[in-house]
Amino acid sequence: MQETPFCLRVEHLLLYSMSGSNTTDFTNPSTFILLGVPGLEAAHAWISIPFCAMYVIAVLGNFTILFIVKTESSLHGPMYYFLFMLAITDLVISTTIMPKMLAIYWFNSREINFSTCLTQLYFLHCFSVMESGIFVAMAFDRYVAICHPLRHSTILTNSVVAKIGLAMMLRGGMLALPFPFLVRQWPYCKTNIIPQPYCAHMAVVNLACADTRASSYYGLFVVFCVIGLDVSFISLSYTQILRVIFSLPTKDARLKTFETCISHLCAILVFYIPNLFFSLMYRFAQNVPLHFHVLIVNVYLLMPLMLNPIIYGVRTKQIRDRLLRPCTH
Repeated sequence: MQETPFCLRVEHLLLYSMSGSNTTDFTNPSTFILLGVPGLEAAHAWISIPFCAMYVIAVLGNFTILFIVKTESSLHGPMYYFLFMLAITDLVISTTIMPKMLAIYWFNSREINFSTCLTQLYFLHCFSVMESGIFVAMAFDRYVAICHPLRHSTILTNSVVAKIGLAMMLRGGMLALPFPFLVRQWPYCKTNIIPQPYCAHMAVVNLACADTRASSYYGLFVVFCVIGLDVSFISLSYTQILRVIFSLPTKDARLKTFETCISHLCAILVFYIPNLFFSLMYRFAQNVPLHFHVLIVNVYLLMPLMLNPIIYGVRTKQIRDRLLRPCTH
């Protein structure tokens, strides 16, 4: 069974048994075996091609965003500082899972040390929570810019932006911190095989032969705390934004104002909508083969990381102009 860092985990927790095995032959493996895409091992080389391409695009795109925001003084503002944070987060998530995934596909390097597995799952969940928080911060920036434009520069000062970024980092770090400690305390006697190409919280916990309700309940808490609160804040922000936009006197003014939100809206849709889709698919499509679940979930994990720099590069005029500047000389 597979999981994504957020809503899909809810389905896993509901469908998996909340109690462990009755076996008494407790052993703790020093390594786990990552299967890549179960049942499609012979096609791993071909499967690696699109994933490698997505990883390269994600790395190049996000490094480009970092370089442009850092070097272009006109982009030294709250929205672009948050975009800078988003690019760093995307780079960390992609680099956390992709090198090992490609090693499995290319070199059949399936073993992963227990401590390395815990580190991987921590960074995956930590920075996924951070990314969701950054989208909330971006929504707040759009709310202030549109609903209180004259106070935008005084409300979102560099100091406030830095404090928001630090708060998002601390929230992600603290919410993900119990995961490796919970995973480490369980005995593992069923198997050491993880049927996916990376370590994630419930994927490892499901191998334990003990009562893992503490992990299950905490996973549910993180899902509802992060997704519930973040989506609520984003929805509230855009409710106020749309109210202001529709109150503008002319159609051109409404369109021009709304265009400043399109990049952010596209990014949050790419990030949150797949969670809902996979959650429903997992609940209502029980006969879908395991390898299909693995492939789709892996695409979900990488797709936002690849698309975010493309969305902001294409939709944000300042970044687009900076990218095209060498071509105009």
